[in-house]
Amino acid sequence: MKIDELRNLDSDKLQSQLKEHYEELFNLRFQQVMGKLTASGRPRIVKREIARIKTILRERELGL
Repeated sequence: MKIDELRNLDSDKLQSQLKEHYEELFNLRFQQVMGKLTASGRPRIVKREIARIKTILRERELGL
């Protein structure tokens, strides 16, 4: 999801997406340990999405 699309969402939806991304990252790490990870670039993408969401939430917290 692009940054502009994320900025248009309210904080509750961002929090729920953040939770979903953390769960996905956990599952991807588990798959990697088990040797069943097929999309090896996906954890990096999910980490970036988490960082984007956390940045937007922090900006809102600071009032920027």
